[in-house]
Amino acid sequence: MATSNTLRPWGSPLRQLLSFAWAQTRACAFAIALLSGVAVSAALPPLPLARYDLLVAYGVLLTTVFWLRGWESGRDVAVIAVCHVIGLAFELVKVSLDSWSYPEPAVLKFAGVPLYGGFLYAAVGSYVCRAWRLFDLELVGYRPRRTAAVAAAVYLNFFSHHWLPDARLPLAGLLLAATAGTWVRYTVLGVRRRMPLALSFALIGFFLWVAENLATYLGAWRYPYQLDGWQPVSIHKFGAWALLISVTFVLAAATRPAPRAAGECAGAAGPRHTGADGLAGR
Repeated sequence: MATSNTLRPWGSPLRQLLSFAWAQTRACAFAIALLSGVAVSAALPPLPLARYDLLVAYGVLLTTVFWLRGWESGRDVAVIAVCHVIGLAFELVKVSLDSWSYPEPAVLKFAGVPLYGGFLYAAVGSYVCRAWRLFDLELVGYRPRRTAAVAAAVYLNFFSHHWLPDARLPLAGLLLAATAGTWVRYTVLGVRRRMPLALSFALIGFFLWVAENLATYLGAWRYPYQLDGWQPVSIHKFGAWALLISVTFVLAAATRPAPRAAGECAGAAGPRHTGADGLAGR
């Protein structure tokens, strides 16, 4: 018994960490499936259907399966669809300015951007929506108007910095100010924990940068310096993703019940800000 009691303090945090990692993996299910499809499509022999067009059909199939299986609600699919459209608009501008390219031919391609490119952003939307459910997320002290205003400015700056001074650093400061005092509460193995919203943006941004390295390695798209051979994506993209994730978060948060006002006690009575179905997850 003494041995059991001695190990318990170490075993419990380990179980918490493993459970957290497993839930994060489940939240990334759409992204993992999409990148797996990109990898498989790169290994396939030449087909009558262009690779990018095949990936459009695959993305539609994934979205349908996730919805029919109940892994994503109709509300989640709506958020993901908006992310897809916003992402395509982003791609159209960036590709036209040679920020990156999709070098392979395709029928479902407009102004150099294949329609499947929107699913890359849809995968981020899927992650946020699924994480909201799986971790039973709750926001405390969230200021939706301020955060949304900064997120919109972040999105616009990714276009305007090609012609105007880059406001990325000032916007990072504004985002920190808008989210100061905002906490994300989440559940792991029945234990309620919390972290600052700004920290969650930074952590998600880092893993999106890692995913971008993998995606470009698989040929999902190419930066100019990768056309003659793959090279790691610049670490500066980590900061860009940490800012850009605020756009997806604001969209997802807008479809959830109203969070608590700033300064309200976390233990006070009142409705909780939970996932779309009010469940801990699937």
